[in-house]
Amino acid sequence: MLLLEDVRKSYPQPGATPLAILDVPRLEVMAGEQVVIRGRSGCGKTTLLNAIGGLTAVDSGSVQVRGRDLTKLAEAARDRFRARHIGYVFQTFNLLAGFTALENVLLGMTFTGQSADPERARSLLDRVGLSHREHHRPMAMSVGEQQRTAVARALANKPVLLLADEPTANVDPAHQQQIIDLLRGACRDEGVAMLLVTHSNEVAAQFDRVEQLEEINRVVAGAPTAAV
Repeated sequence: MLLLEDVRKSYPQPGATPLAILDVPRLEVMAGEQVVIRGRSGCGKTTLLNAIGGLTAVDSGSVQVRGRDLTKLAEAARDRFRARHIGYVFQTFNLLAGFTALENVLLGMTFTGQSADPERARSLLDRVGLSHREHHRPMAMSVGEQQRTAVARALANKPVLLLADEPTANVDPAHQQQIIDLLRGACRDEGVAMLLVTHSNEVAAQFDRVEQLEEINRVVAGAPTAAV
């Protein structure tokens, strides 16, 4: 379902050799599989997720989702593909402050060019325990409620793949497990594959498959580096 082959990414440096961030020979995630990516700070975890999600263009290699190679798509086409097939839960939520929880979820649906589905949006908010908060804007919600709204938004378009970048990092410890349970349960129920980045031993221990990025990213394998 997700297949990366020979993916390389670097960033230019003024007057210096480009800074290599990723050199991943192969990474595969099967349909419905839930995988954790771990690694020390600066080993390229967020860059990897952004490359998979089409937010960052890679220098070379192949990033295939459902057999479609995102590296061969123009930026606008990548954006449309991501909106339709990939959900993204950001560490910093990325909710629009002027919109209610319901409007944030509905807005995520509009990027596909299809009509928004208020019934599904309300159903997702109910699933994450926020049916009573659907008309609240982010500033009127707790941090945990904002992240739950972000989970609902990520699932709005029935994606085949969900990317979660440190989804519990900014959530208080009392609600971290709730976020993980929501993500795992929702992905399992809807047959969505998930690739989740975390520093937490407690979170990683709950997954059957945990990949250490230092072991699959040849840029940092066996040596420290400064990466994004």
